[in-house]
Amino acid sequence: MSFRDLRSYLDKLEKGGQLVYIHDEILPEPEIRKYARAAVDLPGGPAVIMDNIKGYKGKRVAVNVHGSWANIALMLDMPKTATLREQFYEFDRRWSNPEAGEVKFIQNAPCQEVVIDKDINLFNIIPLFRVNRFDGGCYFAKASIISKDPDEPDNFDKENVGMYRLQVQGPDIIGMQALAFHDLSIQLRKAEERNEPLPVAIALGVDPYLSTVACTPLRYDQSEYKFASALSGIPQEVTKAVTCDLDVPANAEYVIEGEIIPRQRFAEGPFGEMPGSYSGVRRQVRIKVKAVTHRKDPIFENLYVGRPWTEHDYLIALSTCVPLYRQLKETMPEVVAVNAIYQHGLTAIVATGNRFGGYAKSVAFRLASTPHGISYCKNIILVDADVDPFNLVEVMWAMSTRVRADKDVIVIPNTPGMPLDPASEPPGMGNKLIIDATTPVAPEKVMREVRMVEKIEEAVAYQKVLAELQSRAGR
Repeated sequence: MSFRDLRSYLDKLEKGGQLVYIHDEILPEPEIRKYARAAVDLPGGPAVIMDNIKGYKGKRVAVNVHGSWANIALMLDMPKTATLREQFYEFDRRWSNPEAGEVKFIQNAPCQEVVIDKDINLFNIIPLFRVNRFDGGCYFAKASIISKDPDEPDNFDKENVGMYRLQVQGPDIIGMQALAFHDLSIQLRKAEERNEPLPVAIALGVDPYLSTVACTPLRYDQSEYKFASALSGIPQEVTKAVTCDLDVPANAEYVIEGEIIPRQRFAEGPFGEMPGSYSGVRRQVRIKVKAVTHRKDPIFENLYVGRPWTEHDYLIALSTCVPLYRQLKETMPEVVAVNAIYQHGLTAIVATGNRFGGYAKSVAFRLASTPHGISYCKNIILVDADVDPFNLVEVMWAMSTRVRADKDVIVIPNTPGMPLDPASEPPGMGNKLIIDATTPVAPEKVMREVRMVEKIEEAVAYQKVLAELQSRAGR
């Protein structure tokens, strides 16, 4: 089954027993947050729709949409009891032909049934809430942000769809964190070199595949829209934004259009982040909102992120594992699986065959040099190909029986780190830990026969040849 929008996925979840409705009147604060946290803690983690929010008549909020392996399995059209390993290989199968993805442009898109371009007040339009109690404000934690490369605005493959945290800082002002290694930062740098604003569109409530791909570490010139289509099996439907030349998801619940103010930074944060800790306050860019469009009866989708496990962890799990697996597999066919579900890959477990002695450590070095692994993959564990990296019992057995601390544990200091990692000190710097828990393979023994040169014999022969040459030369 494929999904054109968020609503068709919610229908699938409801039919699969993975959707709960809250019809009682609730306050935006703190009830929405409590339901979002409770949903992910509930075994099976159903999605939740709240449709009676005080002060927001007719507005609905959906949380925990991707918030369990059962929900992810239903997205992949698998039984909701499918194992994580089975989901990994199904996700990889769908990933095998990204060029098959199609994009379809449509007119009169549902996301633009209502257009607001004057007197914009996000606090009135959307039932906002703080994701965690001590957040610095109300955040969009599950937004797909669309932007273009200022140097190549007509290059569709370089139109980025990324997921970055957004803090609503005023009626029409949004703070955004885009870290240096994010694709949007490349585009922002180009715009700021010209002292020009960068147009952006913020899509809320999109189809489940686009949300998944928006937080996937693709190459800069790979289209998220095409990848989402390849995963879903149907074209991604897009339409032109009303205030700029961006292509936005046609079936999104909300689209917020605006521009990043160039060469200015403002306080943003704190925010309860994916490691389970609050990030500090940092100087970040701001977006000036120019228009808000939405469906007639919009659903505001947001996610809870905090101390794992949360919907955030489920959302980014497979979309982190498979790209890393693919990148390793290109040159190292012995790699059979990658488990990078822990905090966006801060810890990654790789199952690989050993081509020769010490080979697994080379796999770790390759993982640490992938575009995503450079900053994220700080703890890398290698296990044999017959060990399931998604089964921690098997992984701990391998570590307990095959790791020799003096030979198999490596620490590489002063490497790039993830600024939101509380162990990164200073923020953005860290270390790489490699634990080789594979079965040792003996290095190849080369038998070499060392022949001593017979100095005297060689000397005698040399003297005979020298004497002959002297005779012939008349010397």
